[in-house]
Amino acid sequence: MKRLTLMLLALCALAAPIALFAADSMPAVGQMAPAFKLQDQNGKWQSLGQYKGDWVVLYFYPKDFTPGCTTEVCKFRDDYLKIRKEGAHVLAVSLDDVKSHAAFARKYHAPFPMLADTSHTVAGEYGVLTSMMGIHYAKRTTFIIDPQGRIAKVYAGVDPGANSAQIIADLPKLKAADKT
Repeated sequence: MKRLTLMLLALCALAAPIALFAADSMPAVGQMAPAFKLQDQNGKWQSLGQYKGDWVVLYFYPKDFTPGCTTEVCKFRDDYLKIRKEGAHVLAVSLDDVKSHAAFARKYHAPFPMLADTSHTVAGEYGVLTSMMGIHYAKRTTFIIDPQGRIAKVYAGVDPGANSAQIIADLPKLKAADKT
């Protein structure tokens, strides 16, 4: 019952978010992406620095096993090879713990790291931390980070069913603009 209540509250939060804990603002295009070091679903530490020189798709989502988040992880899973073909890595972040991410990734066969921001620090630094009725979550937001570690594009309030397709469409344009 507690899990169902939490899921319903998370869904309500998606419908009418109230930003109570968001940082002053999200990093803007051209700014350096905030560094982080978080554990993935396998307990392995992942840092933004280890991807220096590569494109990174960093997507924040509210909660494991909720309908929108399940749609989003499955779309990114299905489009993962296309995104990798464009030379980008996918990293997913929520406030859930490693154990929850492990079950979520296993159930939906996520081929990319799912990072546990249990301290809420990274979500705060990226300006996506929010809360409703005492439940904290990350707003559904995606950042594309260029090989130099700068924010290349921000997608706020994304449609979980369309986000990965947007990334696939925009990556070639961003890469072309980066070469000029």
